[in-house]
Amino acid sequence: MVNQRKLLHGIVAGLGLMVAAGPLSAAEGLSDGKVKIGVLSDMSGVYKSLEGPGAVVAAKMAVADFGGKVLGKPIEIVSADHQNKPDIGASTAREWIDAKQVDMITALDNSSVALAVQGLASEKKVITMDAGAGTTALTEDQCAPYGIHYVYDTHALPVGTATAVVKNGGKKWFFITADYAFGHSLQENTAAVVKNLGGSVVGNVNAPLGTTDFSSYLLQAQSSGADVIGLANAGQDTVNAIKQANQFRIVQSGQKLAGMLVFITDIQSMGLDIAQGLQFTTAFVWNQDDEAEKWSRRYYEQQGAMPTMVQAGVYSAVTNYLKAIDAVGTDDADAVRKQLGEMELNDMFVKGGKILANGLMLHDMYLVEAKKPDESTEEWDLLRVISKIPAEQAYIPLSESKCPLLK
Repeated sequence: MVNQRKLLHGIVAGLGLMVAAGPLSAAEGLSDGKVKIGVLSDMSGVYKSLEGPGAVVAAKMAVADFGGKVLGKPIEIVSADHQNKPDIGASTAREWIDAKQVDMITALDNSSVALAVQGLASEKKVITMDAGAGTTALTEDQCAPYGIHYVYDTHALPVGTATAVVKNGGKKWFFITADYAFGHSLQENTAAVVKNLGGSVVGNVNAPLGTTDFSSYLLQAQSSGADVIGLANAGQDTVNAIKQANQFRIVQSGQKLAGMLVFITDIQSMGLDIAQGLQFTTAFVWNQDDEAEKWSRRYYEQQGAMPTMVQAGVYSAVTNYLKAIDAVGTDDADAVRKQLGEMELNDMFVKGGKILANGLMLHDMYLVEAKKPDESTEEWDLLRVISKIPAEQAYIPLSESKCPLLK
């Protein structure tokens, strides 16, 4: 009965409903005299630049901006490299929780790692606020009572990008897909958007994570007769694929490239000569408004690069987690998760955000385009916002969610 009641609290928290379940029994104050937050990311591999050490910088900025303490007690950041391996991610999370009393884990920029860590952490009643992984499984069939998916997912990405490409004539698609949970989820969701708009998928090929030579995959795509080559990958994999497509003159030959997950660091790495005109969907642009630009320039002073959407998302997630602890007067996971579900999130990253019962953080997304070289006014002035995608259009409605917690 106790377990059922705790689960009910998790569900009610996201929906913001009142349930006559009696007063919260959590103890006041912090469980071990401090709040400890773990940043678990790819610190050395293909996703290093998009989250990695920059996520640690963002988390530490959030703690400093919060005043370094919550409820009068210190806040500590720990970090580790999951190496894009679910077993390493899970073992690190287990050690953090069991031996180091970590209260919340964030970053998690690999879907397989994120699923493993979210499941383990929820079993131990520890909140995860995923900023980097994409798979919708985190809030759908593998949702968890203490798991929050914060920045983007593989449903939101194609809503903007694939819709724009298909409406501009890109009807026939061929996918080059990262061969793990994230890539397959992104391809599946993008293909659904393409088909719903009257397009078709003429083929696909899976590429191992960390592929450096995309030539054989690009030649298959080039000979497929597709209008569009959809890149269902991310980070250095996307950069390598686009650079090599440029060498094969694929775009010059009439096919379009669609990067389904692109970060500003990717555009900077490629350069606008190659990236110009590339459209993609993102949750954050560093100069999208005055508040975002002011924070981003502070971040740049420490990191030497403008923040990606997931690095900005880590800052926002840590900040709102601390706000929730401050509001309820405890770090008890049930009380904090309930408070997070009742808060409206407003900061430099998100406006009017809401964490739902399945763990999805509902917020607007943006369709952007890489500028032409002569349109850029400074090193990181790389993107223009084409349109805002309302949250209700970007994400799977709660009424259609397959999350078991909702039943």
